[in-house]
Amino acid sequence: MKDNILVKRDADALNRADLDSFRASAKIPLIFVLDNIRSGANVGSIFRTADAFALREVVLCGITAQPPHREILKTALGATETVRWLYTEDVEEALDRLRTEQVAIWAAEQTEGAVMAHDFRPDPDRPMAIVLGNEVDGVSQAALTRCEGSIEIPQYGTKHSLNVAVAAGILAWTYTLRWHGG
Repeated sequence: MKDNILVKRDADALNRADLDSFRASAKIPLIFVLDNIRSGANVGSIFRTADAFALREVVLCGITAQPPHREILKTALGATETVRWLYTEDVEEALDRLRTEQVAIWAAEQTEGAVMAHDFRPDPDRPMAIVLGNEVDGVSQAALTRCEGSIEIPQYGTKHSLNVAVAAGILAWTYTLRWHGG
């Protein structure tokens, strides 16, 4: 701040890692599993969030678009090159693979017994996957049966649903705060 006037920092001042350094850097042990996300723009936005928080991985399942899809590339702004990702047609197969890797699997969903996001505390000794569901139907029942629990983002308006990319951002931020002891 200069003379009470806010001045934006330039790109050099942001200390952005180059591609190779970022790929080699330690990652937050959070994985997003995208369960039949319809919108390529949402997928691209989730990739940008995963890059911003240096998340471990994004797993694309079912009808979820895959890079180099035009809508993904438009919103991801290069994050498909920095974030590790893989595609598995079947969400159950993806979750079963993660379970064999001792990953804690949770859904971002409004279910009975859901833990509110502000109360959630991840296990610091296990990586975690959060399943994000379809824009209309949410997380599939097939995925829910493989989850240890669900995380709900409190909402106070009339809709009681968030855009999936917005939910991903909130959950990535919440997880990152907890991971760093907040």
